[in-house]
Amino acid sequence: MRAAPQLRILSLAAAAASCALAADAPPQAAGVDGFRSAIARHDAAATDPDHAGIWKAAIPASGTTHGEFAGNDPLGLAAAVRIPADCSINWVDPDSGKRYCFSSATSLVVFLDAPQSYLRRARGNWDRTAGSTPIR
Repeated sequence: MRAAPQLRILSLAAAAASCALAADAPPQAAGVDGFRSAIARHDAAATDPDHAGIWKAAIPASGTTHGEFAGNDPLGLAAAVRIPADCSINWVDPDSGKRYCFSSATSLVVFLDAPQSYLRRARGNWDRTAGSTPIR
């Protein structure tokens, strides 16, 4: 039984030694220039979805995903305000199979507390807000 704890200690010591070696290496050896160049190519501000970082990779291509209420946030509609959403944050109702788009993750989280209640209010306000200007 004593062999297992000793192996664990040896492997931690080996990991610490390899970290120390990497820290002492010159920046070029560690690939800092390559890292900076990757940041420039894959920055969150990049417009090319193939090079726009991990978050942009999850956003569907423009025009490919559509939601109920013409893509307006149902939480906003429940408050009688049209807030356009790009469907990068969406929820599919498991009962109806309909997709709803949200303008923020916070909006989705609040909505999920009582989705059917918010949807009832959103449906009621959808026709009343038909002529209103969307908030951006």
